[in-house]
Amino acid sequence: MVDARGVLSGRIALVAGATRGAGRAMAVQLGAAGAVVYVTGRTTRERRSEVGRSETIEETAELVTAAGGTGIAVPTDHLEPEQVKALAGRIDREQGRLDVLVNDVWGGEALIEFEKKVWEVDLEKGLRMLRLSIETHAITSHFLVPLVVRRPGGLVVEITDGTEEFNRTYRENLFYDLAKYGPIRMAFGLSEELKEYGGTALSLSPGFLRSEQMLDHFGVTEANWRDAIEQMPDFAIAESPAFVGRALVALAADPDRARWNGRSVSSGELAKVYGFTDTDGSRPDAFGYFQDVVIGGKDGSVEDYR
Repeated sequence: MVDARGVLSGRIALVAGATRGAGRAMAVQLGAAGAVVYVTGRTTRERRSEVGRSETIEETAELVTAAGGTGIAVPTDHLEPEQVKALAGRIDREQGRLDVLVNDVWGGEALIEFEKKVWEVDLEKGLRMLRLSIETHAITSHFLVPLVVRRPGGLVVEITDGTEEFNRTYRENLFYDLAKYGPIRMAFGLSEELKEYGGTALSLSPGFLRSEQMLDHFGVTEANWRDAIEQMPDFAIAESPAFVGRALVALAADPDRARWNGRSVSSGELAKVYGFTDTDGSRPDAFGYFQDVVIGGKDGSVEDYR
């Protein structure tokens, strides 16, 4: 495992949508690398969002600090421009810049209706998915990217589910399909706008993520997650949220990160380039497995992709 302790000391980061899952793990891994990390979300110790889960941004900030960084929780609804503007103003006053911006806002899992045509789905749910996945990211970029471009070398990362290649496969719900492809295109557009400022923008996707919500779905914990493989054999290729967090740290610490400008990459792909591993020492390549074996029908096993 690559030792990332201290490699981001002095860097200022914002993980928008850091309450749980990949967002929380990315914030914690940035902290473990020594960064100051602002974490935002709608669920606090006083109020829960529509997602209805118990994880809070205060907990995330505490985990960042415990890992070795400085965690700062700022309750923010990224659909509310004035709240995001206030967030940007606070970071500006306290830090004067932003080195890493991670757009991870989502929270639309409960809205998905798979295997329904566009005229069959609940329109309100579909439009809400687009607001959560695209509008929030656009609002966040509008107010926060000006802090990123103050110094050359800034990094903007759009988080989604699936790489550009993988998302050529239809996601069985038009709104969900757009929700997950939108950040990929957004990263490409931002990459064009950041070029002249020496900045880098890309989209990053975890693989089959063992989020808190997914573990609960299977009735397992991170300690015994393999027990769920009996229910779903493909779960054997799952990765911990820390894996995509380590991918983010590797990108942020890479002085040649501009080589990824405009690209769509996954945690498994970056692990092969940077040499980091998951918490169990493996290097799962979920999208390689799904594209080759599950979708492509090629011979192979999960172990071939770990």
